[in-house]
Amino acid sequence: MEKIQVFIISNNTLFRRGLRQALSESQDIELLAESDINDNAVDLALSFAPETVLVDIGLPMLNGLNLARQITQRSPAISVIVLTPYNGDDNQLFQAIKSGAAGYLTMDAGADEIASAIRKIHQGEFIINEMVLSRPRVAEKVLKQFQDFAVMGGAMETLATPLTARELEVLGQAAQGFMNKQIAFKLGVSEQTIKNHMTSILRKLDANDRTHAVVLALHYGWISSRGKESTTEPAKTNGTKSSPRSVNASLS
Repeated sequence: MEKIQVFIISNNTLFRRGLRQALSESQDIELLAESDINDNAVDLALSFAPETVLVDIGLPMLNGLNLARQITQRSPAISVIVLTPYNGDDNQLFQAIKSGAAGYLTMDAGADEIASAIRKIHQGEFIINEMVLSRPRVAEKVLKQFQDFAVMGGAMETLATPLTARELEVLGQAAQGFMNKQIAFKLGVSEQTIKNHMTSILRKLDANDRTHAVVLALHYGWISSRGKESTTEPAKTNGTKSSPRSVNASLS
């Protein structure tokens, strides 16, 4: 059985030890390595090429969120689950969403719950959305984030080279909330092929992440809100990076 490979970033040694022991008993999840929250944590995590990274965004919270953001920016293929010491801060959840995290759990979550989250994300689910639906104030901020992008027409007139038809097809699937594995299955190609397309899309659009790319493509009418590419020929523009990060496309 091919195991889901996981990396942990946390300053809580007791938590790491307990989770390491729990995951060692799992037949489908493998803990590759772990790290404290430090300047080398991202490079170390990426060097192991895990499928999922668990990031503790406790103290210092900003450092933990920054690490999560760096991972999703530098390697969109890696899924990030953020771990928080408590579950009452709407702003913390919102910042976790903006970082590109696929999951959001409290540190007191049981090993079974954490393992279940890892498996769900591996199967293509974006479980952080469940948290948003239960937090009206967070949902409101998420919607406002998209509205802010919608009115940034002037600032968005600085896109790079238009995408190929295949890249638009991939981005259209991403706009519907599908993960790489699901897109690969729907298009009848390998997951690595989808990862390559996504890397090319981010480079061409100078986008921070797949969500940013989706918002830009929707703005220019290259794909529709239903996720299908537009029949309108995209205009070529040039310039530099302009827009800030957005939230997850599956929330639109």
